[in-house]
Amino acid sequence: MDNYIFRQHMKDCETVEERTTYLEILNYSDPAYNVCEEHPLTDDEFENFLNQRGAFATPKMAEGVKFQDGMRLIVQKEACQDDTFAPLHISLKPEAYESMVRSKGHTSRFEMDPHIFYESTSLTQILQTWHLPFGAIESSSLVGPFFWCSHDHDEEDRHLQIIFRKSDVRKKGKTRGWEIMLSYSYNTGIITGFVKGTESSDITTSLNQLITCCDEVGHPLLLPIIILSHDLSSKNDKRQREARDWLRRLENAITLRNEIDEKEVYSDFDVDGINRDLVECHSRVLWKRPQAYQEIVNEVNEAMAKFIDKIPAERNTKALNTLHSSMLSRLDFYRVKLTGMEHYIHTTLERLHIQRQALYNIMAQKESKLNLEIASQQRRLAHATKRDGTAMKTLSLLGAVFLPGTFMASVFSMTFFDFNVGPNYGDPSDSSGEGAQVSNQLWIYFVVTIPLTLTIVLSWYFIDRRRERKYNEEDVEIEKGIDTMEKDILAIMRKKTINKATTWNSGGAAANRARILGRKEPELDAYEMV
Repeated sequence: MDNYIFRQHMKDCETVEERTTYLEILNYSDPAYNVCEEHPLTDDEFENFLNQRGAFATPKMAEGVKFQDGMRLIVQKEACQDDTFAPLHISLKPEAYESMVRSKGHTSRFEMDPHIFYESTSLTQILQTWHLPFGAIESSSLVGPFFWCSHDHDEEDRHLQIIFRKSDVRKKGKTRGWEIMLSYSYNTGIITGFVKGTESSDITTSLNQLITCCDEVGHPLLLPIIILSHDLSSKNDKRQREARDWLRRLENAITLRNEIDEKEVYSDFDVDGINRDLVECHSRVLWKRPQAYQEIVNEVNEAMAKFIDKIPAERNTKALNTLHSSMLSRLDFYRVKLTGMEHYIHTTLERLHIQRQALYNIMAQKESKLNLEIASQQRRLAHATKRDGTAMKTLSLLGAVFLPGTFMASVFSMTFFDFNVGPNYGDPSDSSGEGAQVSNQLWIYFVVTIPLTLTIVLSWYFIDRRRERKYNEEDVEIEKGIDTMEKDILAIMRKKTINKATTWNSGGAAANRARILGRKEPELDAYEMV
């Protein structure tokens, strides 16, 4: 089944070739014969390196010199292709990749009798099989940290197989990450494998550190733990501390929490800018979540147990046991460190959630204020429309001026009154008008009309002035209501977003801020939950 799945994935994979080197570390009972070499690996020498032929053939040792352990790696530590960690992509030619995974080496005397190997004085018998895990090609689509360890099913030549990788999605057009696949032979004590990483990874630093402790390469989990130590370095702790400092600035900007220097205060309360900072701070906190690495630490611990349980007694030396205990201690240190970081991150995330809710409340309050402004403008518009109706009052006034006179003229033109005006009396044919008379009682018309008109106009004037005063009082009440409602909403919102409810009152934002900055209370430290 593994063979079929491997072939199927090989057919589906695309190739993006990277610059390849090899790293060979071999340790002997006589340190003078130790080998630690790293050189470029060309295509024509690839098979020779896999099978230890030609320039890579094992030399003859002096009498009494015994081989102890070693590591032989194919390395691509500066992978630069854009798709080098894209799904279904390999960075070796298909035939080279398959040959590396499937390589069985040559038949050697220890395969017939493993005990002959431990008594050997010549390296000509140390021709190992690579036995790399077939499943490594299936992990090309994985993201985030991944660790897998298991024994193969060859009882005569058992190998401990390891896959450890971390790849990320495309960023700025490039994929990033690193991967290692290793195989440890219990018979030979040699670790074979493939290592690849981009420039942004810690693969180069990890391999340099591995070379400095080349006399300890007999432990198959040494390189994975070195890489893990770089992945869990203090850079992550520093990043979390910076995120917490950023959080305190946001808390000061949103809820006026006083735990920062004056020079760190936001100069302006820009809702859009603060919202962007909240999102960016949240993203920084989620960088390298400890829960994922806690699982990695647990898996590495299980792999350590698998290794120590199967190692032959001849290889279970005191030095190896010391190294094994040191590595277990380091894993336990990482476990405790990740637990503390998990609590720290949880607290930061909860505080970010509180500030986000407070910001949403402020935005809702501003929206309410805007609605109140719209309502007040609509009311003002209604009042203006109502007052604009007074344009009709001009016509009403004109009617009030002329209507009394018209009314009185109509009254006095009735036959009830006779003022003897017109042509000469008794001569209807006289049209000269010299006989026209004006009644000496005409003054009655003016005496009645003028006071009546003035009474109506003055009454209208006083009524209109009273109405205008009422309208102005209503406008003032509207403005006061908007301001009061805004202060009440802000005070209630802030009381719900900070523990000290007495901090907020109706004294105004400037007075509150001055009072907060002036107070020195020891319980302020209680806000720091971690």
